[in-house]
Amino acid sequence: MAKEIDYSANGSYEAAVERSKKIEADIQVNPKKYRVLTGDRPTGLLHIGHYFGSLQNRVRLANLGVPTMILIADYQVLTDHDAFDKISQNTKQLVIDYLAAGINPEKQDVIIYPHSYVPEANQLMLPFLTLVSNAELSRNPTVKEEIQSAGLTNVNAGMYTYPVHQAVDILFCKGNVVPVGKDQLPHLELTRTIARRFNEKFSPKNPIFPEPQALLSKTPSILGLDGSQKMSKSRGNAIMLSATEDETAKLIKKAKTDGERNITYDPVNRPEVANLLMLISLCTGEEPSAIAEKIGMGGGGMLKSTLTEALNETLRPLRAERARLEKDPEYIRSVLLNGAKKAREIAIQTLDEVRAAMNMVI
Repeated sequence: MAKEIDYSANGSYEAAVERSKKIEADIQVNPKKYRVLTGDRPTGLLHIGHYFGSLQNRVRLANLGVPTMILIADYQVLTDHDAFDKISQNTKQLVIDYLAAGINPEKQDVIIYPHSYVPEANQLMLPFLTLVSNAELSRNPTVKEEIQSAGLTNVNAGMYTYPVHQAVDILFCKGNVVPVGKDQLPHLELTRTIARRFNEKFSPKNPIFPEPQALLSKTPSILGLDGSQKMSKSRGNAIMLSATEDETAKLIKKAKTDGERNITYDPVNRPEVANLLMLISLCTGEEPSAIAEKIGMGGGGMLKSTLTEALNETLRPLRAERARLEKDPEYIRSVLLNGAKKAREIAIQTLDEVRAAMNMVI
């Protein structure tokens, strides 16, 4: 086996940040030089954390002209979820959220597809698995955290090979940029290792796969309305993009603040208040500290009403478009089928190259 995987993500986090900054600058000038791979697992409706944390960035990149693959990772739901009865429904709801947020496959270089519909890509799983050891998969810190957070006691093999399947998703289309947060860097490092090992072993003179780089998120971590944990539907602390304005107001009214009336922006000592201020900032573009100064002695009530107004104003166009799209299920299905067709064309070409490199052409 080759050198063990360095899960420190190709050096320090600071180095990853610097590389990300250089890529971001170059994307502005050379958008077609890159292919972005991003996506979600269809485990439920998307919430405002997804919107501010990833959807807005996908729309921005697509509008810049960056070729973008948006994966709906339906197979990967099976790694840590027993319930599979809503995968199809959730897949279609994801597409509605994407389109309502501003993704437009008809006008942008964007392909939306479920990976269960791209069998040629999934055929890369077997050769990729031969390039990593069981020990390396077991040491992946992200996998360990996911097992712990899901409370799994009986861990199936799919969970351990999840990062390899993720490498398949990135490399089949030769994605060279992946928007991620800090916690996803170990997964990406495994993808980089698999690409490097494949090239070195099977195609040293003519490398087939790029070693993808991270495009690190600029959006700070968004906490749920409880102010203590990451926003998540399962924790009951999220506002769904599909929520009505009244539902949004009721949820924000229950949001946790603290006993101090004067509103200040202090993420360390007042995390709940700071989180609500940051959400307002994401809507309005104004600095959280400036928003806090305006609210001042208005207290938690004024803070929550300000957030309600800002969030409903920001999401109003998205929600209107979402309601329209929900009435057109055939169009949603066509987006998925057209995307799967285009993704398969890419996968077939890559698989042909891989077979040739491994001397399997008949």
